[in-house]
Amino acid sequence: MWLLSFILPILRLYLVGVKVLLYQLFNKSFTLPVLPKQNGRVAIVTGGARGMGYETARHLASLGMHVVIAGNSEEEGLQAVKKIHEEGSEGKVEFLILDLCSLKSVRQFVQRFKARALPLHVLVNNAGIMLVPEGKTEDGFELHFGLNYLGHFLLTNLLLDKLKRSGRHDACSRVVTMSSATHHVGRLNMEDLQGRSCYSAHGAYSQSKLALVLFTYHLQERLTAAGIPVTSNAVDPGMVDTDLYNNLCIPAQAAKKPVAKMLFRTPAEGASTAILAATASQLEGVGGCYFYNGERTESADITYDHNVRAELWKQSCALVGLQEA
Repeated sequence: MWLLSFILPILRLYLVGVKVLLYQLFNKSFTLPVLPKQNGRVAIVTGGARGMGYETARHLASLGMHVVIAGNSEEEGLQAVKKIHEEGSEGKVEFLILDLCSLKSVRQFVQRFKARALPLHVLVNNAGIMLVPEGKTEDGFELHFGLNYLGHFLLTNLLLDKLKRSGRHDACSRVVTMSSATHHVGRLNMEDLQGRSCYSAHGAYSQSKLALVLFTYHLQERLTAAGIPVTSNAVDPGMVDTDLYNNLCIPAQAAKKPVAKMLFRTPAEGASTAILAATASQLEGVGGCYFYNGERTESADITYDHNVRAELWKQSCALVGLQEA
């Protein structure tokens, strides 16, 4: 039974990967349309120092947006800021330290950002890890669940007041959360969200991506009910050639290299859907959606279950020390 519980998440994850690669074999990455200038608007991009996060930050800055790159490596962050500035982007770019493995660090980041007295129009929850060895965050959470999901859950909630005040009903603030096709095979065990009974890196990763979609939809439900001018959407970048795959086993890494060259998206292509969701005029006021390759698409059936979303929200609030209301 234990062996089956360990193997099934691996099989599910690789089957999803094959399906995505087949799609990418026959379908090119969509091309971003001409996007409106973003002068005067402010964005935070987590994990914005490299990969898709860097491409997102770079593109938003090129549109005139003031971008705050949030990450856990000051050296990488400052290098990214320098590189974007050297490209001559219209918008200002800066770096603030944020370790999503630490709830204390998340709170400190929010305090530092709020001390700047800046508005906040866009929050891109991009940072993530994949298939890392079993481990815990500073607060004792399983790494995938803690960093990919709970860190962003707390960050978003602590920044909601800024997003609310910065948005208008004709120009909503936007929360864009990076999920993955792997959420389709995620299994959410409300009795064991940390995967302590039977740990699988593949299962933990897909669960964290499922949790992000559930969070995205429930957040939009709450925002809509309160009439708040903020939208919340999830995006799927496809299979993208980034450092996330560095934790694959050696045979899988060897097999991945030639496939990645032919079929994987580039980081810029992977970031394009998040950029679209963050800026496109045609998505003004649109929330509670899942976007893939530039188009709205259906997410897993369980993500439309209000009771599951509400229970995850309740447990997440308890885990990070927030009042549910």
